[in-house]
Amino acid sequence: MNFKKHLETAWNQTLQFIAPLIFMTLVMFVVSSLTLGILAPVAMAGYIQSILLILRDGREPKIQDIFSQMRLFFPLFGFGIVVFLLTLIGFVLFVLPGVLFIFAVLFFCFYMIPLMTDQKLGLIEAIKKSYAMSMEGNKLDHLVAIILFVGITAIGSSIFIGLLFTQPLAMIFFVSVYEEKI
Repeated sequence: MNFKKHLETAWNQTLQFIAPLIFMTLVMFVVSSLTLGILAPVAMAGYIQSILLILRDGREPKIQDIFSQMRLFFPLFGFGIVVFLLTLIGFVLFVLPGVLFIFAVLFFCFYMIPLMTDQKLGLIEAIKKSYAMSMEGNKLDHLVAIILFVGITAIGSSIFIGLLFTQPLAMIFFVSVYEEKI
């Protein structure tokens, strides 16, 4: 996998659509905060779909795109509750099982939301296909993609203003990797 190409694509697309991406990111965070995180997965799904359209069609993102995937509310909400409860149980037992569970979900469900928005898969089918995509090819490339995504996001989250710039960069990188995998 050519990570340099993905990072360059992410950088160029972020610069090309910087203003709409910043507004979309800000609205996504406001919606997620005001709903106490309940709408966060659905807003993220709309955000990812909008970025997918940037890469495929060169279409300028719109704030309305954040609300375009509301059909996924119940599957993503249920998935979030299950992951939260299992992570909580893992942390209560001994911190390590909770941390390992979070890494396993991140590794195996990395492509779940793009698969649900792009290919209109249901939750279980998206998890199965994401698992298959994670296990095919070079697993080290997949792990490096996850580390880069999390690293870019973590660097930006150190200050809120930074997150407005690094979140779109990380997401475009992520969707670019997803495009190569499919």
